[in-house]
This record gives sequence, structure tokens and C-alpha cells, in this order.
Amino acid sequence: MNGMHMEALDLNLLRLFDAVYRERNVSRAAESLGLTQPAASHGLGRLRLLLADALFTRAPGGVAPTPRADRLAVAVQAALSTLEEALHEPDRFEPQVSRKTFRIHMSDIGEGRFLPALMARLRELSPGVRLETMPLAPGDVAAGLDSGKVDFAFGFLPGVKDTQRAQLLKDRYIVLLRKDHPFVRRRRSGQALLEALQELDYVAVRTHAETLRILQLLNLEDRLRLTTEHFMVLPAIVRATDLAVVMPRNIARGFAQEGGYAIVEPPFPLRDFTVSLHWSKRFEADPGNRWLRQVITELFSEKP
Repeated sequence: MNGMHMEALDLNLLRLFDAVYRERNVSRAAESLGLTQPAASHGLGRLRLLLADALFTRAPGGVAPTPRADRLAVAVQAALSTLEEALHEPDRFEPQVSRKTFRIHMSDIGEGRFLPALMARLRELSPGVRLETMPLAPGDVAAGLDSGKVDFAFGFLPGVKDTQRAQLLKDRYIVLLRKDHPFVRRRRSGQALLEALQELDYVAVRTHAETLRILQLLNLEDRLRLTTEHFMVLPAIVRATDLAVVMPRNIARGFAQEGGYAIVEPPFPLRDFTVSLHWSKRFEADPGNRWLRQVITELFSEKP
């Protein structure tokens, strides 16, 4: 079938062909489709002209397909079946039986904060579902969501625009030190505490731009003694040295509960931020996407 034929062909003609092929009778085919017999005959005539083949010849009790019709029927039935399945795809997600893999943009610190609780919850609700973290460059997150490369993005992502989002929790940046650090013994607050940060040496993570930006705003870049690639190594470094780290308070509290750490809360510029779940509007109505969004927001959203 050439390009001109495809432009003239419509789905109703294929449905008519399939019905006549199955019924071997034009009148019965018309009845099954809710058409009049003349309308069915007219449609069949159009299809014959398009394909330059009789398609069906008279036979006792109805019609018989030509060899061309026999060959065409296989493709038409497969195409109609595929289309029917797509149009009647379930509008709900069945977590108990699903084996879907969800891909999530998440930093290493986000993995430590969210994955343990999320995996425990998914084990209860959907034991066959898989998660795969896929950290992207900040400038690639929105495009990754729209293309389906990742399904969700967790975190404080001020540079990510034009996405759907749900606020999960509010947080702020603090300074984490070892518990017996000399800095902790002196009680200071407000501007005095902010100025005293010049006494400390720091470790930072290369990929966490906001913590580096805070150090820059406070003119503490010269006090930076170590830059690492991963956030989760910081607790061991802080505990074994006099180095300080600027990090989210929610994460620091988890470390402090284990003992050996102290949290200091200076009035940083830009210290308050919001952690959100991002997704693409393109996939908002997808049943699986909608289901996991609900699980995540119920699990992590701060209650008023």
C-alpha cells in the first residue's frame, strides 16, 4: 500500500474488512457494526478501489476472500487487536502483582534519608516493584522527567522548573561537628555565632551546590580543607577530625542520635529550604506514577 493509499484509508474501513472477513457475509458484517447494508457495500467498494483488489467474491451464503484478502487479514486483525488493547488499558495500577521498575533522581544523601523507609513500605504494598536511583546533572532533571528517563526526582531542586511537584518537608542547613569539638563549649548565638564560623575548617561535597554557596556567601572558601564526592562519608570524617560540615538538619539529626556529634544552628543566609517530589505533567495520569506519588507523599509529607 503506497503513501496515497494510507492517506485515504481510515480505521472504519479496516473494521469493516475484518467484520466481512470473519462473517463471510456483508449483511451480517454490517449488522455487527451497526451499519446499513448499503453503507457497508459502499465502504467495501472504497476499500477495493484503494487496494486494487476485489478482496471478496460471491460464494454460497455470502462471500469468499481473495488471496490478497487472506494475506491482509492477518495484519489487520493484529493491528486492530493491538489498538483495542491499548484503548482498553486498565486505568488502575495493581501494586500486589506489578513488577514495574521506577527510576528516581536522588542524591546520595537523599538515598540515605528516603530509601530505607520507602523500601520497607514498598515491601508491604508491592513486593515485586523495583526502584533504581539515577542521579542526573541539575540541568538535566526536567528533561529526564519529561522524556521518561526518570519517573521522579527527590530533593531541593531550585533550578528545576516546569514540573509538577509535591512538598515533602521543610529543612534548614546547620553545622555538624564532633561532640567534643572545642567550638561547641562556647555558647554563642545570632551574629556572634555567625562570625565565629571563621574559626572552623570545613569539609564539603562537590555535588551539593547549596552548601558550597553558603560557604561562599560567608567568605569561608579559604577555610575549606577537604572536598569529597559523596555526602555519606562525612559523618566518619567529622567524628575523626576537627572539620565542620554544612548539611541539612534532618540528616544531621539522624547522625546525632547515634552519639558523638553536635549540631550548631547559625543564622545562615538561605538556610531554609524545601524538599519536594517532582514529576512530569506528561506522566501525571499514569496509574503507576500516580500510585507511587501517593505512597511517597503519605510516607514523607510533614503533617501540619
